[in-house]
Order: sequence, then C-alpha cells, then structure tokens
Amino acid sequence: MSSSLIDDARFRPFHRKMFALTAGGQFLDGYLLSIVGVVVLGMSQDLGMSASQEGLIGASALVGLFVGGLVFGRVTDRIGRQLLFTLHFVVIAAASVASMFVSDPTLMVVLRFVIGIALGADYAIGSALLSEWLPTAQRGRVMGMLIMAWFVGATAAYLVGYTLISTVDSGAWRWALGSAAVPAVVFIIARIGTPESPRWLLSRGRVEEARAVLTRVYGTDATTEAVESLVADERGHGLGFTEVFRGAYLKRTAFVGLFWLLQIVPLFAIYTFGPTILSAFGMSGGGDSIIGSALISVLFLIGCVPALRLIDTWGRRPLIVWSFALMVIPLAVLGLMPAAPAAVVLACFCAYALFSGGPSILEFIYPTELFPTEVRATAVGVGTAVSRIGAAIGTYLLPVGLDRIGVGPTMLIMAVITLLGFAVCLTMAPETRGRRLAEASSAGTPGPAPADRPARVTTR
Repeated sequence: MSSSLIDDARFRPFHRKMFALTAGGQFLDGYLLSIVGVVVLGMSQDLGMSASQEGLIGASALVGLFVGGLVFGRVTDRIGRQLLFTLHFVVIAAASVASMFVSDPTLMVVLRFVIGIALGADYAIGSALLSEWLPTAQRGRVMGMLIMAWFVGATAAYLVGYTLISTVDSGAWRWALGSAAVPAVVFIIARIGTPESPRWLLSRGRVEEARAVLTRVYGTDATTEAVESLVADERGHGLGFTEVFRGAYLKRTAFVGLFWLLQIVPLFAIYTFGPTILSAFGMSGGGDSIIGSALISVLFLIGCVPALRLIDTWGRRPLIVWSFALMVIPLAVLGLMPAAPAAVVLACFCAYALFSGGPSILEFIYPTELFPTEVRATAVGVGTAVSRIGAAIGTYLLPVGLDRIGVGPTMLIMAVITLLGFAVCLTMAPETRGRRLAEASSAGTPGPAPADRPARVTTR
C-alpha cells in the first residue's frame, strides 16, 4: 500500500494544537453539564422549583445536544467543518451570561436547551475535524483523550461551584452558571483561523483547496503524489444522510447509538445529580457531597489512562466489552446495599468511574472510524443525538426516582441499563485497531486488525 500523507505522518505541533482546540469543546461540555448539578439545590430554593422542574433543567441541555448533534452533524458534512468550528461558542458564551439573570425556571430550561444545541454541534464538528487530520498511529489515543478534557471540565465545575458556594453569600448559582462564558470566549479567539479538513475538501472535489491546506501544514511533504493518494482515498461517493441508516452502515449506526446511550444514561445522571445522590446515601449535603463528586470526577479522568494505553494494543472490541461487564458490578452493589457505609458508597462510585474509561474514550473513536468523510459528522451527530435523548430521559427521571422509589432501586435500574450495554457490545462491537481512516470506514465490516500490522509512522 502506498504511503499516505496524513495517515503516515509524524505527530506534529499542528496536531497538538488541533487536539487542544477540539478538547476545548469537551472541556466546556463537561463544565456546563456538571455545574448545574453543583448549584441545582441553591437554584431550586431561590426559584421555588419542584423535583420535576429540577429534572427538566438537568435534562434540557441533553435534549439540546440531541437537536444540535442531529442537525449540525449533517450541516457540517454539507458546508464544511471550519466555518462552524467557532460560531457556536458565541452562542454558549451569550447563553451562559444570560443565565445569571434568570428569575423563572422556564427561561432557565430554554437557555440550557440552547446551550445543549451548541454543545451537540461541537461534538459533530470537532471530532470529525480532528480525526480527519490525525495519523493512524496516534488516532485512537488522541481521539480517546478528548473525553479526558470532558472530565477536567466537570472537575473544574465542581471546584468552581464549591468555591462560589463557600464564598458568596447569596446567588452563588448565578455566578457559577455565568462563569462558563470565560473559557468560551478564550476558545472563540483560539479557534479563529483553524484550517479546513483536506479530507472533506477532497470528498467535495475541491482538490486545489485541499492541496493548499496540506501545503500549509505539511510543507514540502505535500507532493503531487501524496495529494493524489489522498484523492483516491477520499473520492466522493454521493453519500447522504440516509446512508447511515442503510446497508453496512445501519449496523454501525445502531451499535454506536446503543453503546453510547447505554453508557451515558447512568454516567450523566451521576454527574448531573452527584451531590444529590451522595446525600441520598447518607453523606452530608452541601460541601461534603460536592467534594465527593469532585473526587469521583477525578477518578473518571484517571480511569481513562489505562484505557488509552490499551486502545491500540489490546484493541477496541475487548476493551469496550470488558469495561461494560465490570461497570455493572459497583452499580449492582449500590442497588443491593443502599444503607452501606459512606466508604463503601464512595468505593463503588470510584470503581464505576475507573471501569468506565474504555467506553468513555471510545465515544469519540468508534463514530469517526466507522463512517466515511462524506457522512462522518452526520454519524457522530446521530450517535450524539441517540445517546443524549436517552441521557435526558434518565436525568429527568433520576430525581423523581430518588424521591418515589428510593436510591437502591434507582441504582439497580442503572445496573440493568449497563448490563444491556454489555450485551450490545458483545454482539455488535467491531475492531478497527491499526486501520487507516479510509479503510476502517469503508463499507466492508471491520474485522480484527492483524497483530503483526501496527500503524506505520514515518519520520519525515
């Protein structure tokens, strides 16, 4: 097989910059979706909200993620990645500032929904753009690291929220929700001038524009032969939105949507209402439960580290299958022992966080590897949409479940959902380790990557 300019390139400072810019979106996603859980109790008191309204505020951003992923994934495949890579952050900054002045729960639901749309768009735009620039040897590890930015953002939200609650006499929740505008503005400025994906340009027949972008990044390595090799990989096939629901891609779409949904329902519920859940297990409310949630958040981050080491050696399929199997255990223990000591409760949540590393990093790897350039952002958007509508339902029902059936049965339901995720992965998960992007995303079903065929790295 001939050398590929992007797939076989060495990892450059440009790739690190693209990762940092894309990770900014995940940082904001983790921050915005977690900060509301930290301040929901104070906000509820000030605005006189019911448990149902608390659930709606927690779920509205996830419903927005459904809409944003579904709509803007397809828009990104039609008009390009670069144009939308910055604009949606303006919406996030504006809505975050507006949240500081809300006096009605309904308006808060609307603003959270708008923020969710922008975040859903970023999932599709950022992951597609980054994956299309990465060399094969680093693609799995770097794409997987995106979720670590999510957990860093979530941890930052808990720490900022705790600090504001501890230092601000009243209205701390307003400052906490508005604080997201600061990183949003930083990334608006940083993302200006980001180059378009050459793979997308080539899939649209815009060869000269792709050549100019490749020359800008790779310099003299962007030879005519190297560009022509990419042209052959990314030749357009006229694929549209419905392609992800037909033929070989239908099974991939079902797999991505289902595993993402069945992992995210418990994870987002825990993140959104972490302090509330810990309080239900008997831990003191306020600062102690927030610090406990921050600890769990850090362990979600730590759990990604061994998964990142295994993703390109052990492979995608065994990692996700065994991760789901192990995630069931701590949730089942929590469900069967709702009166367990605080140390046992925290240990179970920490174990769940550590075991969730595999599926967490694969949220960004599988959708971008299993679909071709023409529908890659569309597929990511569909996966985001399916997972987030399920997460929205779970997040909405969690406070109601805690109130009506108790914490034990609620955790058992989470364990059953995770067990279903294990069944889906066991029967449907493919292997894409060591395959070039065009090869992994072709219509043929990916099989196991040969052990003696590592991704090749050149030293240009």
